[in-house]
Amino acid sequence: MRLKPWMRVSSALLAVAWGGNEFTPLLVMYRTVEGYQQVAVDMLLAAYVLGIVPALLIGGPLSDRHGRRTLMIPAPVLAMVGSILLAVGAESLFMLFVGRVFSGLALGLGMAVGTSWIKELSERPYEEHPERVSGARRASLSLTAGFALGAAFAAALAQFAPLQTVLPYMINLLICLPAVFLVAGTPETRRAGAPRTSLLSDLKIPATRQHRFWFVVAPSAPWVFGCAASAYAILPALMADVVGPRYGIAFSGLMCLVGLGFGFVIQPLGKRLDRDGSIRSLAVGMCAVILGMLAAVLASATLSLPLVLLASAVLGCGYGLVMVSGLQEVQRIARPDDLAGLTAVFYSLTYIGFFVPMVLALVAEFTTYPWLFVSGAVIATVCLGIMVYGRRHEVRDLDLLEAHDAARS
Repeated sequence: MRLKPWMRVSSALLAVAWGGNEFTPLLVMYRTVEGYQQVAVDMLLAAYVLGIVPALLIGGPLSDRHGRRTLMIPAPVLAMVGSILLAVGAESLFMLFVGRVFSGLALGLGMAVGTSWIKELSERPYEEHPERVSGARRASLSLTAGFALGAAFAAALAQFAPLQTVLPYMINLLICLPAVFLVAGTPETRRAGAPRTSLLSDLKIPATRQHRFWFVVAPSAPWVFGCAASAYAILPALMADVVGPRYGIAFSGLMCLVGLGFGFVIQPLGKRLDRDGSIRSLAVGMCAVILGMLAAVLASATLSLPLVLLASAVLGCGYGLVMVSGLQEVQRIARPDDLAGLTAVFYSLTYIGFFVPMVLALVAEFTTYPWLFVSGAVIATVCLGIMVYGRRHEVRDLDLLEAHDAARS
C-alpha cells in the first residue's frame, strides 16, 4: 500500500513521540531499582525540555525559511541516539540526563516541523478532498499515539522482560530507522526561495504579534502537559506504596495508557466543537482540565485505585482537547511563512507543564498534594477567565500592519 505523504511524516512524528515518552513509566524503576531520589527522577522527566525548547524555537522558524524535509530528517536520528544513551546509561545520572536531552531535541524538531508539514500535506494538491483542521487533528493524534504506545511498550518490557533497563528502548530504534527513509521520500512543501538572511532574521516569528495568541492560546498551553504529567507521573508516584514494588512499573504504564488513551479518543470532539472566531473548543478543554484537577484532589486524598484511574482519564481528556484545540487556533492565526514558528512557540509553552512534577515534589515538603491540586484547579480557572476576556481579540492582518509600520518608519 502506498502511504499518503502526510502519513509518512505522521509515522516519523509517532516515532519521535514514542522515544520522548518511553522513559516516563520507568520513573518508578529508576527510583526503586537504581535508587535515585524522587527529585532526581523528576528532574530527568523534565530534562528533555532542555532539548525540546531550543529545537522547537530554532527548528520551527528555520523550516519556514529553508524547507521541512531538511529539518525533519534529523529528528528520528536524534531519537535513536537518545534511546541508545538511555539504554546504556541506567547507572549514570549524567548519561540518562544527556539521553533525555537528545530525546527532547528529536521531539522538538518533530513537533514544530512535523506538525506544520502534516498540516500542509493535508491540503491541496496533496489531498483531493481536504477537511477543515484535519492537519491539526492528524498531528495531535500522531503525537498522542506515540506517547501512549511508547509508554505502554516500555512499561510492559521493563515489568515482565529481562534486561529491564535496556530492552524498553530498543523498539524505538526499530521504528525510527524506517521513519528516516519515509521522511526523505516525502514531498517538500516549503521551497527555499527566500533571500539569504541572517540567522537572527530567520528566527523571527511575526505571528507572535497576534494578541489572540497570547490571550487565548497561551493561557491554555501549559495545561496540555500539566495534565499529562499529573496523570502519568505524579499520581503513579503517590500510589507507589499502595500498588507495591512488584507491579509499580506496570501500574505506571497503565496510568500512561489510560491518560493518553482518553486524550486520543477525545480529540475528534475538538474538531466538532471548533468554530472560527470562537474559543468553545479550548474552553471545553479547560473545563476538563479543572475537573481533572478536582478529581486529582480526591484521588490524592484517598489513594483509591478507581479514583486514581478516573482522575487520570479526566486529566487525559483535558490534555487531548487543549492540545488539538490549541493547534487548530495556531493554524488559523499563523501565516504560511511562520506556521512552524508559531507552532514551535505553542509547543514550548505546553512544555512548561512538564516541570509540574518536579515543582510539586519540592513544594510537597511544606503542604499536601490534595491542596496542590486544589491550587491547580484555581489557577486553571483564572486562565479560563483570561481566555474568555481575550476572545474579543480577532486575528489581525499582519501584512497590513507591517506595511503600516514600514510607512511610519
